[in-house]
Amino acid sequence: MFKSVRQRKTLRLPNYDYSQPGAYFITACSYKHLAIFGKVVKDNVILSPAGFIVQDAWHDLPNLYLNIRLDSFIAMPTHIHSIIIITVSSTTNHVGAGLRPAPTDPIQINHATTTRHDLPEIIRALKSFSARRINKLGYTPGAMVWQRGYYEHVIRNERQLNSLRNYIETNSLRWKTYAENPAVQR
Repeated sequence: MFKSVRQRKTLRLPNYDYSQPGAYFITACSYKHLAIFGKVVKDNVILSPAGFIVQDAWHDLPNLYLNIRLDSFIAMPTHIHSIIIITVSSTTNHVGAGLRPAPTDPIQINHATTTRHDLPEIIRALKSFSARRINKLGYTPGAMVWQRGYYEHVIRNERQLNSLRNYIETNSLRWKTYAENPAVQR
């Protein structure tokens, strides 16, 4: 009588606070692994207009979430890889404020508290904002742009961080071997 609904298995760590400070490696894929973000030519990624939109949405994230820093990023034809660093507060994100006296007048001091945003919210924003902009461009308006969910890995130490940075920076060199690459025989 009742159809069984297949439950998606979560990859999230149970009881882990994804709003706490730390570095996170992210992979998000295009819907049905369609190569909409660009192409790889001679081991270099050539972004499509959709790929540039995703890249711009990535660079816009610190304007929306003051408690993050962006690290490595690459948009491949069918997916993105990135590293996001969630900081303690928005004050650690601002660099180069200049040498000026700190405000001492109570009227000038901003007592606003920084909201801690968690990783799922940040990734949801990236995917949502970029999908809306891509669909406005005419890439089948209203159609799916992203595959549901994403993969994340909590980066535990400097060695992992450097290894994942290298993986991201050299990702286009491995494109010719990826199953998502239309040129690869399955």
